[in-house]
Amino acid sequence: MAFKTLATLLSVVGSLQSASAALTKRVACPDGVNTATNAACCSLFAIRDDIQQNLFDGAQCGEEAHESLRLTFHDAIAISNKAGNIGGADGSIITFADVETVFHANSGIDEIVEIQKPFIAKHNITPGDFIQFAGAVAVSNCPGAPRLPFFLGRALATQAADDGLVPEPFDTVSSILARFADAGPVGFEDVEVVWSLIAHTIAAADLVDPSIPGTPFDSTPFTFDTQFFLETQLRGTLFPGTGGNQGETQSPLRGEIRLQSDHDLARDSRTACEWQSFVNDPVKLHDRFIDVMLKMSLLGQDQDQMVDCSEVIPVPKTISKAPSFPAGLSNKDIEQACASTPFPTLATDPGPATSVAPVPGS
Repeated sequence: MAFKTLATLLSVVGSLQSASAALTKRVACPDGVNTATNAACCSLFAIRDDIQQNLFDGAQCGEEAHESLRLTFHDAIAISNKAGNIGGADGSIITFADVETVFHANSGIDEIVEIQKPFIAKHNITPGDFIQFAGAVAVSNCPGAPRLPFFLGRALATQAADDGLVPEPFDTVSSILARFADAGPVGFEDVEVVWSLIAHTIAAADLVDPSIPGTPFDSTPFTFDTQFFLETQLRGTLFPGTGGNQGETQSPLRGEIRLQSDHDLARDSRTACEWQSFVNDPVKLHDRFIDVMLKMSLLGQDQDQMVDCSEVIPVPKTISKAPSFPAGLSNKDIEQACASTPFPTLATDPGPATSVAPVPGS
């Protein structure tokens, strides 16, 4: 009887939700093609189509998409509770590019900043909104990615961010966790730091080691999957932390780079179990990335004063491949770090070991 009652209740709730959705009034956009739940979102369709074609090379998960995602973080994380929470996801990294792009932690970010500036001028959108919108669209181009939310309404930044607020790959785990905890009114918990690094599943390094630009962080840099969390736990060699290899550790996969901070976070008792939890859980990977990216994109902003335009973000392609060890590697190559949970048993890709190719255009 209880199950029948619950089923009836769920059926009623579902019917009400469907009816509510059907009654939601949509407005016709001036372009004569699109509709939106809020007229303020209409201008974003033209921006989306423009950047998909002319910034992301026809909606590709390539270098510009990777760098656009990176830019969302470098702009947003530059906010400090101790310093009064000035800044955040406000576009200051573009508005005050002459100041912020020379910060050591923002090395190389000037390229995507200069690429994005003409789009901002063309479409009369604030840098803060454009950075977060372009980042969400960029992620949608990567197969396997979640559809990220986007809220519109960031004002023009009035001052540059302070230096020293963007974590660097040679920072200690303690300093990275402390920096995140200080970001914004409530900060980020230790597990949320791990969630933010889901971004490294579609990323590569240009200047960590300038001799090997475009070196990916995992073997599938164009696919949003869990391989990054698997491959960072493979045994590797720690470089001395000086010279060209500062901030870098050696991956057992040829052509793959591992940031020292990623290596350490994957093995630290405060974050290791959360790190390992993503290895075989793509659903959690999606959900937690949505959570942390929404929080990151709203740093320094009042969500209640913004417009939800998430419907403009494209729906990413899905993938079905299960996580697996690269050819020649298996569970015996894992450096177990989570003391409370065994490492999942995964299949190994067939064939001889292969090299990971660099990301073109880096």
